[in-house]
Amino acid sequence: MTPVATPTTARLHRRRRWLALLFTMVTAAGSIVFAGLAIRLDADLGEQRLDGELRRVTSTVTRLIEYDGTLITAFVSEDELNTRCPQFAILPGDADGFTGHFSQQSCVPLDPALLASLAAEAVRTGRLLNGYVRATGGELVRVGAEPFRNSQGQYIGAVVAAVDAGPERDRHNRVLLFAVAGCVLLVGAVGVAGHLLSGWALRPAAAALEQQEVLLADTAHDLRTPVAALRALAETALEHPTQRADLLPRTVQLAVRMGSIIDGLLVRARLAAGVEQLAIQPVWLDQLVTTMVEETPTDGAQVTVTAAPTKVDVDPVLMQRAVGNLLNNALRHGRRPGDSAIVHITVAGGRLMVADHGPGIDAAMAQEKFDRFNSGGGSNGLGLSIVRWVAQAHGGVLRVYNAEEGGAIFELVLPTSDS
Repeated sequence: MTPVATPTTARLHRRRRWLALLFTMVTAAGSIVFAGLAIRLDADLGEQRLDGELRRVTSTVTRLIEYDGTLITAFVSEDELNTRCPQFAILPGDADGFTGHFSQQSCVPLDPALLASLAAEAVRTGRLLNGYVRATGGELVRVGAEPFRNSQGQYIGAVVAAVDAGPERDRHNRVLLFAVAGCVLLVGAVGVAGHLLSGWALRPAAAALEQQEVLLADTAHDLRTPVAALRALAETALEHPTQRADLLPRTVQLAVRMGSIIDGLLVRARLAAGVEQLAIQPVWLDQLVTTMVEETPTDGAQVTVTAAPTKVDVDPVLMQRAVGNLLNNALRHGRRPGDSAIVHITVAGGRLMVADHGPGIDAAMAQEKFDRFNSGGGSNGLGLSIVRWVAQAHGGVLRVYNAEEGGAIFELVLPTSDS
C-alpha cells in the first residue's frame, strides 16, 4: 500500500529538497572559487614558463654582446640561440644609437617599430619588461625586453625576445574546459548525493511522523465504534433507570475492550518508535503457552496443546501478549458458523503454531491485513499486528497460511536460547 503524503511529511519532503539545494549551492560556490583559483594559478604558471624561456634568451644574449662605441655581436652570431626560437633582436634605446641585430630565425612576424618601442621602454625604466603583443598576422605573442649597459653603466639598448603564446593559450584553454566540466560534474554529483543524504537523514523522522499519524488515525478508527456504543449505553441508562442493572455489565465490557485497544496501540507505538526496551531473557516457551491456555477463558471452545521443551530468548511480557493475541484471534475467528472454535497449538524448536478450523485467511493479503490491523474475519483490532511487531523486535518472523483441511495456521518463529 502506497503511503499517503500528509502535510507534515510534505513539509519534511520540502525541507529535504531545500537541504539538498543548499548543499549543492554551497558546494557549487566552493567549486567555482576553487576552480577560479586553479585556473588563475595555471595561467600564472603558463606565463612564468614563457617568461622563463624568454629570460633564458635575453640574459644569455646580454652576456654575449660587447659595446665599445660600436655593438659587437660576433659571439651572438655564433651561438645556437641565433638560429632557434624564441627569436630576439638587439635594439638601441633611441633612434640615434647603434645599429640593431636580429636573430636569423623568425618564429612570429613582428613589426620592427613595435620591438623598437619595447626596447626604448626597457631602457627608459631600466628594468625587465614582459607582456603580450599581437604579431602582424594577429597571433598572440609573449615578449620580454631586458636592457643592457655600456662600460659607463648607462642603459643604451635592450634585448627583445618574442615567443608564440598560441600553444600555451591552447593548453590553458584545455585546462579551463576541463575545470568547468569538472565543476559541472562535481556539482551534479553533489546534488544527487545531497538529495540521497538528506533523504537518508530525514527518513527516520519522516517514518516516525508517518507512524504517528497512522497510529492516530487507527486509534480514532478503532475507538469510534466502542465509544459510540458506550455513549448509547450511557444514554439508555439515563433514559431508562430500570435497565441500568442490565446495561452496567455491557458498559464494563466496552470499557475493558477500549482499554485493551489503547494498550495494544501503545505497545505497537513503542515498538514502531524503537523506544521499547526489551528485557531479553531465556524463557521456556512451552510452559508460557501452556499457562496462557489454562488462564484464558475458552467459552466452550476446544483447545489442545502439543508442546516439547523449547527455550527462547525473548521479553516475557511482550511474548505473553503475542501468545495471547494469537490465541484470542483463533478463539474469535477459528470457527465455522454455528460451531464452537477448535484450536490446536504446537510448540517445538522455537516455533509456535496456532491452527484453527475457521474460514482461513488469504495468504496473499495477509501482509496488507497486518499493516492495516485487520484480521481475516474482518476485525479492526491490532492483535495480529502486535504479534508481528513482537516477532520482528526479537529477530523472529510471523507467517500465516491455510491448512489443507481448512482453517488458518499462524506460525511464530523465534530465536532459540543457547543457555
